[in-house]
Amino acid sequence: MRSRFRQLKRIYREHFQQKFKFHSQLTTQFSKLQSCNSVTSHKTLIPIINLQARNSEFLFLGRIETAQLVHSLANSDEKSEFQRYPGDEIAINVQNILKTCSVSTKGEIEKALNQCELTLTDDLIVNVINRYRFDWEAAYTFFKWVSREGDYSPGSNVFNAILDVLGRARRFVELIQVFDEMPELVNEKTYGILLNRYAAAHMVEEAIGVFDRRKEFGELDDLSAFQNLLLWLCRYKHVEVAETFFESKKNEFGYDIKTMNIILNGWCVLGNVYEAKRFWKDIIKSKCEPDSVTYATFINALTKKGKLGTALRLFQAMWEKGRKPDVVTCNCIIDALCFKKRIPEALEVLREMKNRGCLPNVTTYNSLIKHLCKIKRMETVYEYLDEMEQKNGSCLPNEITFNYLLKSLKKPEEVPWVLERMERNGCKMSTDTFNVILKLYVNWDCEDKVRHTWEEMEKKGMGPDQRSYTVMIHGLYDKGRLEDALSYFHEMRLKGLVPEPRTGILVNDMNIKLKERGEQGKKVIKLTSLGLKGNA
Repeated sequence: MRSRFRQLKRIYREHFQQKFKFHSQLTTQFSKLQSCNSVTSHKTLIPIINLQARNSEFLFLGRIETAQLVHSLANSDEKSEFQRYPGDEIAINVQNILKTCSVSTKGEIEKALNQCELTLTDDLIVNVINRYRFDWEAAYTFFKWVSREGDYSPGSNVFNAILDVLGRARRFVELIQVFDEMPELVNEKTYGILLNRYAAAHMVEEAIGVFDRRKEFGELDDLSAFQNLLLWLCRYKHVEVAETFFESKKNEFGYDIKTMNIILNGWCVLGNVYEAKRFWKDIIKSKCEPDSVTYATFINALTKKGKLGTALRLFQAMWEKGRKPDVVTCNCIIDALCFKKRIPEALEVLREMKNRGCLPNVTTYNSLIKHLCKIKRMETVYEYLDEMEQKNGSCLPNEITFNYLLKSLKKPEEVPWVLERMERNGCKMSTDTFNVILKLYVNWDCEDKVRHTWEEMEKKGMGPDQRSYTVMIHGLYDKGRLEDALSYFHEMRLKGLVPEPRTGILVNDMNIKLKERGEQGKKVIKLTSLGLKGNA
């Protein structure tokens, strides 16, 4: 396996001999820059690919005219309903330069960065790279520029950040090159990133090759490294490979309940209850004693496949055998009962777990809130929210709690209240929260709010990601704005984001409709020229 991995690296190096080029449909020239915060006497443009394809109402990714340089836009005094974090000004300035990466030459970008006279630190560079975790080209351009600065040497955190971005975008040629530049900085986190990204790309042999070279990643515990490999293989549905590899290594690592739980969970997440039952029996036959995680995993799998009766019997058996179910197991049962709209029974489980000394946590309440929101029992939802805030600690509302609340809203005016309460509880905005808000505003036809949400998402480095573009494409399609929807689709593909299958189906339908519309338009023009407009 090691030889295959080395051979792969050699092939990647040969491919990388080709000079890195930026793909662009438009070209722009930067005006002479005095400094990052200077003001020009003429208007500066931020061009975006396919900007002419969108109607003016949704041109918030398009051209912006201003008397200031792009790097100064971050200093706007516009009030935001989102949280702002101190210390990000420099990162935002760099981010605004890199926004033009797809339409500017490499030299223009580097010239603008050079004139900023940045004081480079690992924290600053990781901040910028993380803002472009969904846009590998911009992140990689910045990293390459940083790497050439003579007075600064990137640390392991910087290398790990760019490796993660490149792996997410499946740019493994560039990933291997960066990896080759950091032999003395490779650590356990590097190992985890490579495993994650190779497994996510279904490059199983390469992931196993990383495991075979684990000693190069520092003082890794062999069993922990083995479990990490199995975890990522199962996470990306390569459960059969993971179990086969587990069996091949049992003489080296033996039987361990944590390791076996990983395989069991893999089959459960895959939805294969038959294989999960088989492996459950293997665990019982082995010398490993099932723990609370084993029970919770199997119970969760049963509930997800609609076998709630079997799950409840196993849950009750745990109490009877003195195997006190932990909060994770109880949460699986509560969530399954709520899903079946058996909320009174779910509340009974909640009372029982409290009486038996199993304290609920935020996940317990989130399961109840999610389903109560669906049936519009909002008064009860807010009672639970108040209770969570009073209990504090492990019950304090989190991002998921507020995402459920946001999804239940009916009017745009209600959004700021939820965000204010979210901030009061110390919850930071995430990409998922931005996407929930984006979808709400798209559905409500709040174009200014859509634009503002998108800009805030970019500014915070929270996207746009695949989900953001999916929301826009499907939302605009539903409103009959096919050209705008296709424009977002093309921009999404240019960023290397892979669309969902349902989006591909939608795009094919849009292309057919636009073609028919074009042919119909030609027919009308021809009939009009013949004086037959009334019959068209």
